[in-house]
Amino acid sequence: MNEEFEGFGDFDPAEHEDEARERWGDSKAYAESAVRAGRYTKDDWKQMTEEAESINQRLAELMVGGAAPDAVECMDAAEAHRQHIDRWFYSCSLESHVGLGEMYVADPRFTRFWEGYQPGLAAFARDAFRANAERQTG
Repeated sequence: MNEEFEGFGDFDPAEHEDEARERWGDSKAYAESAVRAGRYTKDDWKQMTEEAESINQRLAELMVGGAAPDAVECMDAAEAHRQHIDRWFYSCSLESHVGLGEMYVADPRFTRFWEGYQPGLAAFARDAFRANAERQTG
């Protein structure tokens, strides 16, 4: 595993490069993410993963605490997740963020990642992402 990916635990993003390139290689988001990620130092990766961990933990805490995905706190956490992707990887529109949420539920690998925080969190995050998008678009 590459040293910069140590914060990802057992998940090694490099193992999925071919699939990602095949699925999204022609997209502007993929190109933007590749350029940005290529410039990150080990410290950048550490900061990014710590921020992501904090956001994901917040969503899990809200879910365990009984908050509904469309509660303001959950939508705020969802927006923090979207802004995190926007800041570190690519311009993440509300529509793209909703699509990510759908992928987190549809792809068992992403579901396993989210469920590692809390069972049911993949669907909860998807619903919070959707609620956040609806809140912002009226």
